[in-house]
Amino acid sequence: MCPTPPRWLAFSLLAAGLAALPFLVDAGLGRSWVRLLDLALLYAILALGLNIVVGYAGLLDLGYVAFYALGAYVYAWLSSPHFGLHLPFWAVLPLGASLAALFGVLLGAPTLRLRGDYLAIVTLGFGEIIRIFLNNLNAPVNITNGPQGINLIDPVRLGSFDLSQPHELLGYTFTSIHLTYYLFLLFTLGVIFISMRLEDSRIGRAWVAIREDEVAAAATGINTRNLKLLAFAMGATFGGLAGGLFASFQGFISPESFNLMESIMILCMIVLGGMGHIPGVIFGAVVLTLLPEALRYTGDWQRELFGRIYIDPADLRMLLFGLALVAVMLYRPAGLLPSTRRRREFADAQE
Repeated sequence: MCPTPPRWLAFSLLAAGLAALPFLVDAGLGRSWVRLLDLALLYAILALGLNIVVGYAGLLDLGYVAFYALGAYVYAWLSSPHFGLHLPFWAVLPLGASLAALFGVLLGAPTLRLRGDYLAIVTLGFGEIIRIFLNNLNAPVNITNGPQGINLIDPVRLGSFDLSQPHELLGYTFTSIHLTYYLFLLFTLGVIFISMRLEDSRIGRAWVAIREDEVAAAATGINTRNLKLLAFAMGATFGGLAGGLFASFQGFISPESFNLMESIMILCMIVLGGMGHIPGVIFGAVVLTLLPEALRYTGDWQRELFGRIYIDPADLRMLLFGLALVAVMLYRPAGLLPSTRRRREFADAQE
């Protein structure tokens, strides 16, 4: 059955809004906020990847940032002067995602019998091991350049089209930040499409069954071992993809970009947005990317209200951010945009 005209109209308006968004933000808030939009799309990809592991399969992963780091370092190794290799973007990005998927399986294999707190501790340790390795693999053979990181990473080039250079089209000048936004938007839409197809598939329903009751799922004939490994691999693939995009965007990476706090923030995006619900996860990623930056202006707010700064803006920013997280968990425990099923579960639990 063909979609009704109002639905097509809604999609058309959404597409037009997304296309015009970077120019509107640039005109209203400045180019730095367009860069934040790029990062928000990047975090949306990461959150959707972790949502497969945590939201669908119910496997608490606190080391997800390790796959992000692997994708970024593969891109840096193969597209920078570090090893003298400058492979094309379209060849390097799948390699980083594939390596991350392999490590996802390697992480999932020994943890198949673990759940809850125990799985969280193991994955947390895995994430820290990867970060420490990256921080120390600069001797006796310099592989990662240690804490100094890798710089001069090649930007995205598609043939003769270089995203690091401005381009004119139909009288409009598209800067590197604008072009990056459209590239990240394209990948985000692709990840959303894959996530939606997985959610509605037999695999997605099997993941939900494992999340709800693994013993009952195994009793119905679901191969819990293979499906858990598949969840780790798919989530890690999206993490590696985001890592490669991040390296091309930043032009520099170091182990400090992939610490534990990054994993915690990505997990918060899922929980606060609405675990297992794609629109909620995206909304959580956007909010938790933009909110900390908006709170950087707390010094200006104090000066306008009181004439002077009483609390250091950095401290007040994190205090308000923490209070916002606590308030959401107290008053919206199912998330800001939960699925209908999850909202009903929380409502039943409170009765």
